[in-house]
Amino acid sequence: MKFGIFYEHQLPRPWTERSELDLLQNSLTQIELADRLGFDYAWEVEHHFLEEYSHSSAPEVFLAAASQRTKRIRLGHGIIQLPTNHPARVAERVSTLDLISNGRVELGIGEGSSTTELHPFGRKFHEKRAVWEDAVRALIPMFADGPCEYHGEHFDFPLRNVLPKPLQKPHPPLWVACSQLDTLEMAGRRGMGALGFQFMSADAAVAWVNAYYNAFTRRQDKLADYATNPNIALVCGFMCAETDEEALRRADGWTFFQFALRFYASQGPIEPGTVNLWNEYQSWKDSESGLKARTTALVGSPETLRRKLRKFEVSNIDQVILLNQAGKNTHEDICSSLDLFAREVMPEFHGREAQHQEWKRAVLSGDILLDEIDTGLYRDTVRPVRVENA
Repeated sequence: MKFGIFYEHQLPRPWTERSELDLLQNSLTQIELADRLGFDYAWEVEHHFLEEYSHSSAPEVFLAAASQRTKRIRLGHGIIQLPTNHPARVAERVSTLDLISNGRVELGIGEGSSTTELHPFGRKFHEKRAVWEDAVRALIPMFADGPCEYHGEHFDFPLRNVLPKPLQKPHPPLWVACSQLDTLEMAGRRGMGALGFQFMSADAAVAWVNAYYNAFTRRQDKLADYATNPNIALVCGFMCAETDEEALRRADGWTFFQFALRFYASQGPIEPGTVNLWNEYQSWKDSESGLKARTTALVGSPETLRRKLRKFEVSNIDQVILLNQAGKNTHEDICSSLDLFAREVMPEFHGREAQHQEWKRAVLSGDILLDEIDTGLYRDTVRPVRVENA
């Protein structure tokens, strides 16, 4: 099992003149530390206009800075919003980042999550899947040597040579965002890595991992001529401390991530400044939904986290992405958490990575046939969050 770290660049109110500066500088320091500690990936989202939830609107700039402060950690777009970016600009920026990072880019792509983000760019929410698929078809040929052209429903591109070209050939590994569990099967069918969220149970993990790999091996239907990437990575709330009690105290606000995600996914466009999400979150986190959300995280002592991760390992998840920068978690607690986890937890699971790769080789070659499990029994849903003044 491999491990990544995840950045939304959350910034709950109140804000000061230095809030965004400190946020970005501290995040770069954390990624530099993670690189030294042996973490495998650093993932950065792209969101627009989502106050408090995410101040990460230019991930290519942030990841470029991170590339110059690190040596080996993979740098992941988790994800680039294809409906709000022209494919040629995506190809140019991803290739440039791949070159300046010496070939360490992971290319996650997605649709965008809400009308708040999509409408200002002239994209309709109900068309986002079709736009995403059209963008993938337009994007992939741009990474190849020589010129290309594309004439599709949503993008029309004349014959041009999109430059530069990426260091990784034919292109950086492809991933797709899976904010809903159904999308995991779609990711397998499209031959892309799946970037999802933690399952509610070990049984659900097995069911959806099987669904992904069965779609990948038996029902693959690629959108274009790209290299496949058989991988499942799951984002989990995270805090590691010497005791469970201390970890819970330090991660008191990590479920702000879930609250804000559900809020923006269930609302129409929000007038800026009309909702203080952090204040609304204070009552939600002690509700039945909020208390249940706390139990799904990787929050606890090294022994507690080892026990939880062994359940992930049984389901053959490829990567666990640790969400440490959430709510008002402090820079100091994030750094100490990464350090303790790297010393006390990560080596055990890194040590069995070869065994996992052998399992995956056997699945992809057909030597191991996975059961077709009814995933209808394990459909975790995102429940709407309502606030009075939204």
